Amino acid sequence: MHYKSGLAQACVLAFSAILLVSQDSLLAREQGGNKKPSLSLKASPSIAFAPARVVVAAEVKGGSNDFEDFYCPTLEWEWGDLTTSTAEADCDPYSPGKSEIKRRYTIEHRFKNAGSFRVVLRFKKGDKVVGSANTTIQVRAGLEPGF
Repeated sequence: MHYKSGLAQACVLAFSAILLVSQDSLLAREQGGNKKPSLSLKASPSIAFAPARVVVAAEVKGGSNDFEDFYCPTLEWEWGDLTTSTAEADCDPYSPGKSEIKRRYTIEHRFKNAGSFRVVLRFKKGDKVVGSANTTIQVRAGLEPGF
C-alpha cells in the first residue's frame, strides 16, 4: 500500500513539474522569448509648414526584454534633408536575463525648407545595423517673413 501511494505522489509531482515547465514556456513566449523586437517611428506633426519643429518617437515593440542587439544601441538618424544625428548611451555591460532594452526614444528636429523628407532610424551595434524603421514627413512652404 505504501508503494502505491509513493508512486501516486511521484506521478503527481512529475505532472506538476510538466505544468510548471509548460507555464514557464508559455510565459516566455508571451513576453517575446528570444524573439527580435520590431521598431516603429511616428512623427508629430507629420505634415507641417516651414520652418517646422518635428518630434519623432521610436517605439520598440514585442520581442524579448533583454534582446542583446537592442540593448544600448547607437542610434543613427537620417533626416532626409542632408543632415544626420547620432546618439550613444553610457550603459552597464549586457547581462542576459537582467539587462532590459529601452522601449521608447524621442528626438526633435527642425526642417528649414519645404519638401517631403524620409526619416530613417538605424539601431547599430558597432558598424552593424541591427534594426531600422522609417517614416515620411511633409513640410510645406510657410509664410514669407514680414507678413
